[in-house]
Amino acid sequence: MGATLFEKIWHTHCVEVREDGRALLYIDRHLVHDLHAPHAFKELTRQQRQVRRKDLTLVVQDHTVSTRDKGHAISDNMQATQAACAQHQVPFVDHRSPQHGISHIIAAEQGMALPGKTLACPDSHASTVGALGCLAFGCGTTELVHILATQTMALAKPKQMRINLTGQLQPGVTAKDVALHLIRRVGITAGRGYAVEYAGPVVRDMDLEGRMTLCNMTIEWGGRTCLIAPDHQTIAWYQQPARNLSADILKYVVEQATHLHSDPDATFDAELTLDCTAVQPHITWGTDPSQAVSVHEAITWPEHVSPEENARHLQALHYMGLQAGQSLKGLPVQRVFIGSCTNARLSDLREAARVVRNRHIADHVVAFVVPGSATIKAQAEAEGLDQIFLQAGFEWHAPGCSMCAGANGEVGQAGERCVSTSNRNFENRQGRGVRTHLASPTTAAACAIAGHIVDSL
Repeated sequence: MGATLFEKIWHTHCVEVREDGRALLYIDRHLVHDLHAPHAFKELTRQQRQVRRKDLTLVVQDHTVSTRDKGHAISDNMQATQAACAQHQVPFVDHRSPQHGISHIIAAEQGMALPGKTLACPDSHASTVGALGCLAFGCGTTELVHILATQTMALAKPKQMRINLTGQLQPGVTAKDVALHLIRRVGITAGRGYAVEYAGPVVRDMDLEGRMTLCNMTIEWGGRTCLIAPDHQTIAWYQQPARNLSADILKYVVEQATHLHSDPDATFDAELTLDCTAVQPHITWGTDPSQAVSVHEAITWPEHVSPEENARHLQALHYMGLQAGQSLKGLPVQRVFIGSCTNARLSDLREAARVVRNRHIADHVVAFVVPGSATIKAQAEAEGLDQIFLQAGFEWHAPGCSMCAGANGEVGQAGERCVSTSNRNFENRQGRGVRTHLASPTTAAACAIAGHIVDSL
């Protein structure tokens, strides 16, 4: 019987199986951010342990960085992170560095995430780099300490699921729309206990940055991790001059792309085929990513749901100030955020800039763009995208998690509606009482110009 893509990577990294049934998986790279770094390194010191492979570790400041004032606002977490890195002598990316950015974005940019390799990060959206064929796991602080000290992670082997995305996307429909449509269909728990592989013609036709968006959102429907088999597009992405990767790394990527895929006779524990031909631009109406509709639809959910599910939908409507059967189209918005590890790549910024070029945001809207890394910011500025946004009335920020995390002071005001390109619309996620609507960069940009929810201009 053939092996799946996941099994091939898992088996080559499994050190041993513990008595409790969990596998010790070798971790090729670990990426640590400023929310967890101070606590993890403090515990490492308390246990009198060392970082086993400093050369395979990278620490970055992203969650608590102020993207408004890069030069002056230094959080306590940022200071503690820098001090811990100096004490343990591990590589550290300062928020002023040209290599700085959101952890999941720079992991791909800088060649930390590679096809066939494993990666751990103390953040649930580590699965983003599954788009490159890299098997990544989010971890907690206690797990992080173990990884830093041993270069292994204790894991129960997940079941496997394949999502086949068929058909062809209509013009204007993005990977974010596909992700929201998928989560709407399967719900927020369908992926629990599974490693997901995305396949099918829609995935094959997606560019690498679209694949990253799709993989980033996997955690929002419960997936443990996810993968997409590397192909010619993967090779081309790594070979871009801006990556500045070594010849050895590029040779490795080419080798992996030739054989790293699920065998034709591989079996999965679950499979789902979703025809994406009729998918339209989506936007969320509730307080989790499954509560979404196309911009042209009224708010609705299946009639036959459990009392608990029905109560959850009603609570979401109450928080969002909406009613069942209501259309979101034309609903006024006060804030637009284009950024996060979901949609802050160069292609995202290009698409948003295309929408706002020679236009201006509505007078009552506060809108800002936060590039995912210093590299992306520099590339966007070289193309003049920053000037397009500034002339349209947007704020142009430095890289960081910004309003997605809300741990950096960048939040909205109570009662505001915010159209956001991030991955979570939980209650109070973007500020106390802020009502978040998740959407693609193109939809978010259009909403900023119109001043209300709209799918296009």
